[in-house]
Amino acid sequence: MAHTETDTVMWADALMQSRRTVLPKRLVGPGPDAHQQGLMLRAAAAAPDHGQRLPWRFVEVPASERGRLGDAFAQALLERDPHANARELAQAREKALRAPWLLLAVCRTRGDDPEVPPAERLISLGCATQNLLLMASAMGFGSAITSGKALSSASLRQFFSLHEQEDAQCFINVGTVSEARSGPPRPDIGRFFQVLGTPTT
Repeated sequence: MAHTETDTVMWADALMQSRRTVLPKRLVGPGPDAHQQGLMLRAAAAAPDHGQRLPWRFVEVPASERGRLGDAFAQALLERDPHANARELAQAREKALRAPWLLLAVCRTRGDDPEVPPAERLISLGCATQNLLLMASAMGFGSAITSGKALSSASLRQFFSLHEQEDAQCFINVGTVSEARSGPPRPDIGRFFQVLGTPTT
């Protein structure tokens, strides 16, 4: 059977190329409803997972908890800089209020599991995250992954009740795009692909 560029293939290519990072400050309501969230999480569940160990999980931060998350961000800043001023602390707290749907991606990077090294667990989480972002794009939502020094703070670990074997990896932000902008061009394939045994340029 010949492999042809079917409508499904072309649709998938268009979806992947249309996915762009949208900064959380440009993500507004409405966010995804419960059904849409379920479809995004179902997409995440399709990620490759060696031995079905499920080394990752997502934690939603609902609107009712954003204030407490903001306080945790501020406390994380004080851990790094005890002399942070009121403006800097306010900016740290404000980050918790962006994006209608906010998730923390957590990965079990330690523990006695020699068959699945930490790098492979992180790859599985990355695949799950990308699946979720692509489903968000398919539904017309904007999205972004965000990180920062606060992720490794004692305040964030305590706020999210992370297990000793777990680490916070990134936040996932999803919402309606308030202002569409074109992103940077995709890298040329030659920059990241080569055939073994051929010279590189």
